[in-house]
Amino acid sequence: MVESAAARATLLERYAAGEVRALSRAITVAESGGPEAQALLQGVRALSAQRQSAQWKRPRVIGLTGSPGSGKSTLTSALISHLRSAGQTVGVLAVDPSSPFSGGAILGDRIRMLAHHADPGVYVRSLATRGALGGLSGRSMAVLSVLEGFGFDVLLIETVGVGQSELEIASVADHTVLVLTPAGGDGVQAFKAGIMEVADVLVVNKADLPGAERLGRELRAAQMLAPHDEHTFFPPIVQTVASRDEGLSGLLEAVQSHRDHLGEAGVERRRLERARSELRSLMWQQVAARAEQASAELLADMASGRLSADEVARMLLRS
Repeated sequence: MVESAAARATLLERYAAGEVRALSRAITVAESGGPEAQALLQGVRALSAQRQSAQWKRPRVIGLTGSPGSGKSTLTSALISHLRSAGQTVGVLAVDPSSPFSGGAILGDRIRMLAHHADPGVYVRSLATRGALGGLSGRSMAVLSVLEGFGFDVLLIETVGVGQSELEIASVADHTVLVLTPAGGDGVQAFKAGIMEVADVLVVNKADLPGAERLGRELRAAQMLAPHDEHTFFPPIVQTVASRDEGLSGLLEAVQSHRDHLGEAGVERRRLERARSELRSLMWQQVAARAEQASAELLADMASGRLSADEVARMLLRS
């Protein structure tokens, strides 16, 4: 349903006033895409810019990634409790696998975070991946902008567990936390996939299981194999037992250590990279849409060799 300019203005006013229902509606519009989403996001980002000029602090954006079963959802829930006990408000963006039938989010993360559903200082939103690779939904960055402008102190992004393709989170979050577990082969997978190179904090979760200390040593040894000098920042390695709320202070201290290393200039560079990543994602979507518009005649010409794939691509991009 197309919203009028007046309706958008009313939605923005309610959003700016801190109305949670307006936040939910704004996220729905942003996730749907199209002209309404573009107009809304312009308003949200303009509002965020105005607030920044008034010394408003943007929330810390912490991304949690890792393989399925590593305890990301339990760790996220434990972090919420820890942050709330310190008086901080928390927004959560949980990217769930898509249902093979409805295409919607399975909402597994919401099930694990039911303990916080009545807390007005916590907002949890699930998004479906809708087939997107990289551990995030294609509209995650737009939704993140809406959450970021609402005034939370901390935003947590939990990616869907997809093994070796969860690198996109590094271009979205201020701080990327890689969650690993002992005796699960996670260390080897992290080395293979290059996830070690984008992690800012390494968490050995379920550290009460055998092999936790060994995994920590393996991670440290892998860090030392990479090129480094006396100025190299080595991601801290933290042990947690999320199910017992253990190690959370150490995890947040490690995140702060990385933030101190980046400095404000470094954090701003990351946020500019997020804008580049969002632009790249949207451009890829438009290019893919052009490919779907290729006529049967063009495809037949390409299949028969009368036209090359490069020629067809250039024709579609020019049209």
